[in-house]
Amino acid sequence: MEEREHNVPHFLDLIRRSRRGKFKVYIGMIAGVGKTYRMLQEAHEMMDNGIDVQIGYVETHGRAGTEAQLEGLPVIPRKKIFYKGKELEEMDLETILQLHPELVVVDELAHTNVEGCRNKKRWQDVMELLDAGINVVSAINIQHIESLNDEVKEIAGIEVKERVPDSVLQEADEVVNIDLTAEELIARLKSGKIYRPEKIQTALHHFFKTENILQLRELALKEVAFRVEKKVESEVLPVVSQPARRERILACISSNEHTPRHIIRKAYRLASRYSTSFTVLYVQTPRESTERISLASQRYLLNHFKLVTELGGDVLQVFSESITEAIIETCREKQITTICMGHPAFKMPQTIFQIGKYKKFLQALAEMKIDLIIIA
Repeated sequence: MEEREHNVPHFLDLIRRSRRGKFKVYIGMIAGVGKTYRMLQEAHEMMDNGIDVQIGYVETHGRAGTEAQLEGLPVIPRKKIFYKGKELEEMDLETILQLHPELVVVDELAHTNVEGCRNKKRWQDVMELLDAGINVVSAINIQHIESLNDEVKEIAGIEVKERVPDSVLQEADEVVNIDLTAEELIARLKSGKIYRPEKIQTALHHFFKTENILQLRELALKEVAFRVEKKVESEVLPVVSQPARRERILACISSNEHTPRHIIRKAYRLASRYSTSFTVLYVQTPRESTERISLASQRYLLNHFKLVTELGGDVLQVFSESITEAIIETCREKQITTICMGHPAFKMPQTIFQIGKYKKFLQALAEMKIDLIIIA
């Protein structure tokens, strides 16, 4: 009976997946590499082969070459929405679902929909189309991928607000990199093929610096290679034997505003590399009890927990007077193999006592053969 109860949900999941639409994502290192152009080229090729193609949403940004590619393709009119006294346009999800084409092109996967739309984010619209059995081709720039947010900020000095959970890319059947050299991209920018003339100099002195482009290009190449590697591991390579040690990742966070998000993203990337899940632990001390914790700290924690959920991790919140003892106990219960945490902050005059506790903590981890990664 137990085996039957286990097998039925698994079989239902297989049936749903077989009915689900195929998902292809073009990834670019930066705006202007030609993602939209390539999607429209593919749409023409599909139409020539008798596939029912519709353009759900495409943003040409006034680029002549992209607009030329749009000619001859069936475009589903955008839905007009009045918001704060302005008429705005969004993708008409309901009409696409009703028409149910074989393939729909949906640009700008990271876009945030106007308030009043069916879903908050465009990637959620895409998930709904896939669930309906509609094949989707979409595009995203590397800076919009959630787990790469910190690396992009370090490279370009900009925190991108519109981000897509990595779980969305994990749903993709194909991930394709649209690549250009830094020289080719800058030449396109200077010739007016990316932005209007008045924006070119600003772009050249900010996001489109050669050193930025080179680093973003490397990041994009690595990301696509990583996604392809994961697909090969899960679908092509036969499972010969189970690894001797199954990795279990634990990320330890606080209620601070910024650092925990960096630790969470690092833990996710590490867990993805090992094809395993990860757990995020927050130890609530008496100093941050329900009665004493500030509203700001509560808000930060909720945002951290939301990020964990978006990245597919588990949240564990425990109450303890000793953070290190709580971490050790969690490691025993969860059979953790690797811990990710921030650098310990020692404060005077308790420094010697704190260092002593920290040494005992390290000794306990060593005895349990747990690796410790300190995130800068």
